[in-house]
Amino acid sequence: MSTFDEYAALVRHLSTQQRASEQGVAADEQRRRDLGATVEYLDRRLLAQGQRLDQLGRTIGVTSPPPGPSGTAPTSGPPGSMPTSGPPGPPGVPTSGPPAPSGHAGAGGSGPGTGWDGGAAAAPGRSGVGAYPQVSVGEAERALPVAVSATAAGVPGQRAGEVDAATELEMARRWADEADRYAQQTEVLAQQPALLPTWSPMARAFAVYLAFAAVSVLIMLVMVLASGVGVVGGWTLFSWMCAGLPAASLIGGWLVLGRWGRPAVGAMTAPRYPVIGFLLCFLAVPLAYCGYLILIRTLR
Repeated sequence: MSTFDEYAALVRHLSTQQRASEQGVAADEQRRRDLGATVEYLDRRLLAQGQRLDQLGRTIGVTSPPPGPSGTAPTSGPPGSMPTSGPPGPPGVPTSGPPAPSGHAGAGGSGPGTGWDGGAAAAPGRSGVGAYPQVSVGEAERALPVAVSATAAGVPGQRAGEVDAATELEMARRWADEADRYAQQTEVLAQQPALLPTWSPMARAFAVYLAFAAVSVLIMLVMVLASGVGVVGGWTLFSWMCAGLPAASLIGGWLVLGRWGRPAVGAMTAPRYPVIGFLLCFLAVPLAYCGYLILIRTLR
């Protein structure tokens, strides 16, 4: 009886472990599907952000440089030069010769068939150049050992920490949210004109036309003073005061509003309010002249 009870307990234990394993496998599969869906969502989102940035760049006239060719290695010499692994040998001496036949010369010796003629030590007639020191077999065995790194010795390096995919995707989502926030701020700034961005279009047009009208009034006052000394005639002063200066002011304000009063993104044409410009420009100069005459007569 005890054997049957132990068998039944073992079966229940195995069944419990099997169900736990199946649940774990199902949970892992669901986690993989969720991670895959998150990756696809972030991929589409980043693609849309890249397209939006490219559009903004084309709008302001900035284009990204084309990617360079992959798989090309930089060359250190001029085109057509052959890479060398070491300095060239002397003329007439091969850099690498055929192996010496056994019995003619020892290892590292000189002689026929070795491809080595002794170098500078064997050159006759040179003073101050001695023979290269030869190391015997016994001395080579007593040479100092060479330090070997742990990686070359076969010791495994330190493993990098495990990266949690869910944490990395969450960080990527946060950075994408931050990029969207900055993109929205950029679009808001791009929809404002460079000239008086916080003003309304009508107030901006009024200020621009009024500024040009003020410049025309100053020029008119200079011409009046020049007319008083006989430099400018009366007909010339009258024509510039009634037509020339007001028309120049209107055209100048119109051009300035069209160039700097238009936002970089959004409306292609800025509201210029030509009626306000006509009234300000064509009434400011004559009224200023009338006010000048009244002031002169009052002071007299």
